[in-house]
Amino acid sequence: MNTVWLICLFTFVIHATETLSFAIRLAGVQTARLAVALSLTGMVLLVSRTANLMQSPFTGGLIDRAAVSHADVAPDLHMIIGAASLGTLAAILLFPTCIQLSKRLIAHLELAGSIPQMLRTSVTVHSIRHVRHHIRFPRWRALSRFRFRGIPKRLLLLNCVVTGIYTSSILSVLYASLLAPAFKATVLMSSGLINGFATIIMAVLVDPQVALLTDKALQGQAPTESIRDTYLWLMVSRFFGTILAQFLLVPAAHWVAWLAPLFH
Repeated sequence: MNTVWLICLFTFVIHATETLSFAIRLAGVQTARLAVALSLTGMVLLVSRTANLMQSPFTGGLIDRAAVSHADVAPDLHMIIGAASLGTLAAILLFPTCIQLSKRLIAHLELAGSIPQMLRTSVTVHSIRHVRHHIRFPRWRALSRFRFRGIPKRLLLLNCVVTGIYTSSILSVLYASLLAPAFKATVLMSSGLINGFATIIMAVLVDPQVALLTDKALQGQAPTESIRDTYLWLMVSRFFGTILAQFLLVPAAHWVAWLAPLFH
């Protein structure tokens, strides 16, 4: 059980940091420093990638032990997806705070000229203590200013579906390796059968539309509030995507297990 909780912790970090990247982008739009903000986004996503690297062996070990003991690992996998939902929800609650902190980091990065130099000069005991002044808790009055009108509904739906697929795909493949142990290698190499659909949808339909909306806000063709609302609803759709992943986990595993013999 300790291993499951550790995997849940890494999953929480992965989804929280990936979702908070929207707040950093919004800070870039509000300060007209989007390129600088994107470099900070890359640094934050590095935390996500590192957590993912550390999580993967533990998740593989969980599946190996389940194969030996013939235990039902599905409840543990659902718990891991639950940690993804909590991480996304935490990022939504931290959205206002992260915007304020990102604006400060963008200003420091412009002065320092590089991320290592910024970390050396800006990350001090005084600056860490000063962080509390930038904490912003979501309030009902602030939430009431967010609007749903004008935001492409199809974009939110696609983002939800893509998040659901990405969140459940690897776990589904690992679970499928237990359902079809005779084709374990084939199953483990079949994650692309699930992720491939999500990658195509994200690259063709989601990312370009978000980029266009962001450019309109930067060029003054749309109010900044519109891209703020869009980013918030994209984060919310990510949260519902992690909920969708709970329902995709087992059917996707059975689908992969059914397909595996066809490659032999």
